[in-house]
Amino acid sequence: MGRLKVKPTVTYSSHVESPAVDLASLTLEGLTAFFTSIGEKPFRAKQLYTWVHQRGATSFDEMTDLSKALRETLKAKAVLRVVTKDLEQRSVDGTIKYRWLTHDGKLIESVYMPSPERKTLCVSTQVGCAMGCRFCATATLGLVRHLSPSEIVAQVHAVNREVRKNEGLETLRPLTNLVFMGMGEPLHNFENVKTALELLQSEAGPNFSARHITVSTVGLVPVIERFATETDVKLAISLNASSDEVRDRIMPVNKRWKIADLMEAVKKFPVKQGRRVTFEYVLMNGVNDTDEDAHRLAKLLEGVPAKVNLIQYNENPGLGFNTTGDNRAERFRQILEGADVAAFIRANRGRDIAAACGQLANVDKRTDVPAPAL
Repeated sequence: MGRLKVKPTVTYSSHVESPAVDLASLTLEGLTAFFTSIGEKPFRAKQLYTWVHQRGATSFDEMTDLSKALRETLKAKAVLRVVTKDLEQRSVDGTIKYRWLTHDGKLIESVYMPSPERKTLCVSTQVGCAMGCRFCATATLGLVRHLSPSEIVAQVHAVNREVRKNEGLETLRPLTNLVFMGMGEPLHNFENVKTALELLQSEAGPNFSARHITVSTVGLVPVIERFATETDVKLAISLNASSDEVRDRIMPVNKRWKIADLMEAVKKFPVKQGRRVTFEYVLMNGVNDTDEDAHRLAKLLEGVPAKVNLIQYNENPGLGFNTTGDNRAERFRQILEGADVAAFIRANRGRDIAAACGQLANVDKRTDVPAPAL
């Protein structure tokens, strides 16, 4: 596996080098520096920040408490990167998959999963993915590019607008939970994800609680330590195997960092309130779902404050993997439970619209073909 490069986040200096600085990717501090550089009072930064990250504004013209002259200045010197709805698909179980068009014609997907207890959005962090997991539809796309902080948070703002409209709600932020488990590997795009988290958790913005945000990774070991010290949200590890032999075969990242390396990093992860590490384990028939696999997994997790989400594989045509049946999945769970490991079989939502775990690949399930290139 080649060296993974983490793309820097969007930054801002006092010198504006481009008329296309993306204001929606700037923190409040960066936005304040921008307004100061163009001769405006610093409080204008918070006004714009609130419009974008609390009210979900997508254009300068919506910002009615900014003068027309200032709005014209902003149009000349800057942009707001947003996403545009390209396709909406509704599952029989209430899940909604949104396909978004970026400013440069790329397609990404996010998934809204409402329940009586919470309203959860699964967010994408890249166009495609570089990790190459053999069972995942997103991996077939390869990595096209990282998403900017604004493109990550724009999915949240856009779905908040959709939910308000569709469910007749008045609250600015109907979404309650965020899971960074959509297209892409979040820790491969760590700097932009970290900035997006700051925007999403800010009091002047959506103000999401850290305990209501979970970021998933296939196990980029060097970045896990940074994630632990530089963010305060929850971590999920996409493990999917209990032996290096199997994980090497289905997850190329394991050839770089073995399970022992990953577990060492996890054991160093600070256990704060609400930060118990989640292990995601996709059950594939005849690949990783035997009693022996379950016993090995239980052994791996000894002494680790963790829970295991067991996910019966969502089949993707052409990838050559099959799902584990209900009885085998329950047997696997019982073995973990018997070893004092908290384990749950996670309900797969949105299978009928290719919105479930591992199925996001810009495919229109109505035709079962990839979306056209734009």
